[in-house]
Amino acid sequence: MKHNQKIKLRTGIEISRLSLGTAAFGGLYKSVSDQDCTATINAALDSGINFIDTAPHYGKGVAERRIGQALLGRARSSFVISTKIGRLLVPSINDIDEFFMDADNTVERKLDFSSSGVRKSLEQSLEKLGMDSIEILFIHDPDDHADEAIMQAYPELDRMRSEGIIKAIGVGMNQCETPTRIIEETDIDMVLIAGRYSLLDQRAEEELLPTALIRNVDIIAAGVFNSGILANPVAGATYDYVPASDQVLGKALRIREVLNHHNISLTSAALQFPLRHPAVKSVLVGCRSAEEVKRNCEDFDKVIHEQVWQDLVSIS
Repeated sequence: MKHNQKIKLRTGIEISRLSLGTAAFGGLYKSVSDQDCTATINAALDSGINFIDTAPHYGKGVAERRIGQALLGRARSSFVISTKIGRLLVPSINDIDEFFMDADNTVERKLDFSSSGVRKSLEQSLEKLGMDSIEILFIHDPDDHADEAIMQAYPELDRMRSEGIIKAIGVGMNQCETPTRIIEETDIDMVLIAGRYSLLDQRAEEELLPTALIRNVDIIAAGVFNSGILANPVAGATYDYVPASDQVLGKALRIREVLNHHNISLTSAALQFPLRHPAVKSVLVGCRSAEEVKRNCEDFDKVIHEQVWQDLVSIS
């Protein structure tokens, strides 16, 4: 399987097996330039990656604006865009973002899963992207707002899908219980699950992925490096955005040791692992430079024989 191979989703949308995440475009943890964002987009599209995911959350609209600038002049049919609802951007004079270094601090995030919030959020996103439409709209992190997401946001998204404003509805989260419930109680098309189906964490395999298969819901796997440890398992490496425990670090090192025996990099295995499950259609990876895009494509395309995966099964 190659990174630029296309897969047709249940809605008819075709996306690449490797997709581009853009949290870094908002300056996540570290500032990035407009030029680097454009170079990253160009490298992805030129390599055959056609699916780009973003959100108002990423730099409070900055990522969306940078994507819009980078895509100017590109044929609209050459890429698929998803963004998210759930965090409206409202005026602010004193909001400082501690995580996104390039954030627009003239606005702040306001959780809003109402039907009017859905419409307003998409309007804001389209304006920043400089586009008339997007393909996919995700409900973003409705952790403590599952009822609102199901009873208010989803019906409005369903109307927008019927009207042709969007082509697909999804939910994006880093836990499995709420997405599983939303699959069971609505007719969503996709789930973007972060960090819960990786070499280190297969919680999604218990209920989320089987439920998705039954309901014909497409899964996009993100967070495959579990926030860093599967990219570089050293003391101090992060797992789910906090320093990894000795137990987690030890498991990551054992995985790497097995892979080293087969001359396979940890990053290659981390990128390819989720697609071994039939529910998973694409792996979404954040990049902040053209070089990262190139490296991820090469790692994704590395041939990994079945025996390698079998050797990893016994690691605990």
